[in-house]
Amino acid sequence: MRRCRARSYARRPRPCILRNLPPAAADQGRSRRQETYSMNEQEQKGILTLSLMAAFADGSKDESERAEVKRIADALAGEGSINLAALYQDVLLKRVSMAAAVAMLTSPEARQLAFEMAVCVCDADGVQSPPEKQFLADLRDALALDVQQSVAYSQQAEAIAALPVAWGRSADSEAASPPPAAPTAAAPAAAAAGYASTMSEDEIDRAILNAAILNGALELLPESLSTMAIIPLQMKLVYRIGKSYGFELDRTHIKDFLATLGVGLTSQYLEQAGRKLLGGLLGKAGGKLLGSIGKQAVSSGMSFASTYALGHVARRYYAGGRSFSAQMLRDSFDRVLGEAKGLQTRYLPEIQARARTLDTAQIVDLVRRG
Repeated sequence: MRRCRARSYARRPRPCILRNLPPAAADQGRSRRQETYSMNEQEQKGILTLSLMAAFADGSKDESERAEVKRIADALAGEGSINLAALYQDVLLKRVSMAAAVAMLTSPEARQLAFEMAVCVCDADGVQSPPEKQFLADLRDALALDVQQSVAYSQQAEAIAALPVAWGRSADSEAASPPPAAPTAAAPAAAAAGYASTMSEDEIDRAILNAAILNGALELLPESLSTMAIIPLQMKLVYRIGKSYGFELDRTHIKDFLATLGVGLTSQYLEQAGRKLLGGLLGKAGGKLLGSIGKQAVSSGMSFASTYALGHVARRYYAGGRSFSAQMLRDSFDRVLGEAKGLQTRYLPEIQARARTLDTAQIVDLVRRG
């Protein structure tokens, strides 16, 4: 495969995690570490196949999440020539094996990215379950990746997935906290009058917009962990808004809230990462954030739109004392999502400017700060 010439980029390259490279190859890799790399269609297909396998690795996806993953596969089918709907069926019906998918990956970069995406898919809805850990161990062996560096990457993703949604609390204390109390008997009257927030209207508007711009910026970055960070940042936004209206929320409540809106955590990661992969962005070792990336931002911008819609629907929900029905929440989210898609182009310059300031080497700290 033809490679482009080495160029000087400011962004730090991703480490190679392939083992048993001879010294000459390792030296050559260091001399070309600022190159970009474009996956071919076969490699994209292999990576997406393994990502779908990872989505179902724990066997606990309910019917709604399976339907959402299928919807994403159908939607992404229009992004390129790969028949993702057929891939989904092949994985679901076990008509394709891990070995066959790995055989499609002919380059070190594709094998590395396949593992990273699989890790992030498993961590998208929380820390890895035992079946997911076993799946990733088997995949690492099939890809012939270095164990130590693969484990280190997995630990980075786990650290992001395990971060508490609340500021100043450890993941352990959050996991041990009781579920949030339901509204009291006086809630209907309070809901009619509206709950008061400790934040002003302008402060809430700015918090939502800033979060949407940040997640839109993360969507422009080629590193897989940047995509992984979008979901916990969305959860932190919902927590902050609910907290301002007097509701003490935990991760389980927020996950249920997102699920009610139709925002599946695993499926959302698949959509975000899949668009970046098919757009030729995900997995690049560096490069400018404008040009073709800007074109992709205009065509998708799902992270900006979904974050914006989540924030405004959460605001209405908690201001109303959590009195909305599931259908009302879903209808409201769909309506605001449509509005947000129209706003994404308007805020694209701010999104691109924010992307230039992000240091993906500090992605865990970014999520921790919210």
